[in-house]
Amino acid sequence: MKILDKYILKSFLRPFIATFLIVLFVLVMQTLWQTFENIAGKGISIIFILKFLYYSTLMIIPQALPIGVLLSSIMALGNLGENYEFAAAKSAGVSLQRLVRPIAILAIFLSVINFFFLNNVYPYAILNQSNLYLNIKKKKPALALVEGSFNADLPGYQIKFEEKYGEDKNLLKNVLIYDLTSNRGNQKVITAEKGKIITEEGSRYMTFILNNGNYYEEHVKSARTVEKRKKMAASSATFDEYEFNIDISSIVGDDLDSNKVTNHFRMLTIKQLKDTVPDLKSRYDENLENRSKNIYISTSAKELYKYPDSLVKKDLEADILDNFEINEKISILNAATTKTSRALSSLKNNSSSLKWTRKTLNLFDTEYYNRIAFSLSCLVLFFIGAPLGSIIRKGGFGLPMVFAIGIYVIYFFTNTFGKNLAEESTITAFLGSWISFFIMAPLAILLTIRATKDKGIFNIDSFLQPVLQLVKKINPFKKKQL
Repeated sequence: MKILDKYILKSFLRPFIATFLIVLFVLVMQTLWQTFENIAGKGISIIFILKFLYYSTLMIIPQALPIGVLLSSIMALGNLGENYEFAAAKSAGVSLQRLVRPIAILAIFLSVINFFFLNNVYPYAILNQSNLYLNIKKKKPALALVEGSFNADLPGYQIKFEEKYGEDKNLLKNVLIYDLTSNRGNQKVITAEKGKIITEEGSRYMTFILNNGNYYEEHVKSARTVEKRKKMAASSATFDEYEFNIDISSIVGDDLDSNKVTNHFRMLTIKQLKDTVPDLKSRYDENLENRSKNIYISTSAKELYKYPDSLVKKDLEADILDNFEINEKISILNAATTKTSRALSSLKNNSSSLKWTRKTLNLFDTEYYNRIAFSLSCLVLFFIGAPLGSIIRKGGFGLPMVFAIGIYVIYFFTNTFGKNLAEESTITAFLGSWISFFIMAPLAILLTIRATKDKGIFNIDSFLQPVLQLVKKINPFKKKQL
């Protein structure tokens, strides 16, 4: 390796290691801050915290690598330009392409490393972190209860509350509980203004103490008519304090390192995703085909057929209903209305399940393409940062940091926006995953061309000169004065 290559690599690696570690630390702390809000002060051991920190670090490395490459390439090339080392290299006959060649090779190597992390390490970290957090919630079931939505994690109950507060986050406000233990639906309902959760580690019971509430229970399973439903036996009561226990033995007792959830799309490698997507696609197509057959049968469409012209009566009215008596018209319209309502009801009931099935397929499909597209982020951001640094000729953390943050925000936003559109079937999974690359690649090519020709980012004269010449040609009065 030549001395120049060593010097260029050294100029790049120093800021890269520093920026990579800083960005990694910030992102990991952000993740821990969001998570620890739910687990801090809950008796969680230091081993759990260290394991969670380890898996979080592995997950965030693929995001920190592109930011480190972008910022360090701007800083390295900016320092060379600021210290007139570019001018010295050009006077010695060394081109910009030759100057950045060792860094470009390193950027390709970092893209390969990023792909390895995305395909192997990232799924491993997601798998273990998700199951670790799930198991810790089973060890501390109160952590599984989320405010503002129905919680179905506790067997036989659906629980909703407005707020969870207190030092141990075990006090509840505006509690609504559906008791489903009798397998008769939500015929037993409990509401309370306040509540408290008491749990002991290793106990098979979770105790609820409710205050200032109401209790309502229907004692008959069902009734077909409204009149009978109104006469159903039921009991209701108000209470100042009501205490009951929930058996949670079925969800506690797992080891922290046990993996129960393994089929999430982020937990699979590219090969596993590639094998899973066709199976999901075939099941989705089969589901659509079954739904269409059901609608076809329910509307009696198979009974419709075309008569030969020789059998069609010549004196038939163009409006089909005009060929029937009034009673027959009413019967036909009633039958049509019934079948149409049945078909619309079937579509409405099945639309949510079809949308969820399609979204699940999109999640797997988008993740497959995104693993490949995002692994190239190191390379494309390098070819933006390197020419940009040679153009602005500013080193340090000031201006390069501003450019790096702005560029990465655009890249990350377009990547997230594209994936969201693809997940909702607005665009294809391929386009949603690659849209950020398609936007950034032309910018990288443009900046590389301008840096090679030793031009600025924008040449105002190149835009103003044609306009001024056009004005001179159009304005004859000015010519006469001259």
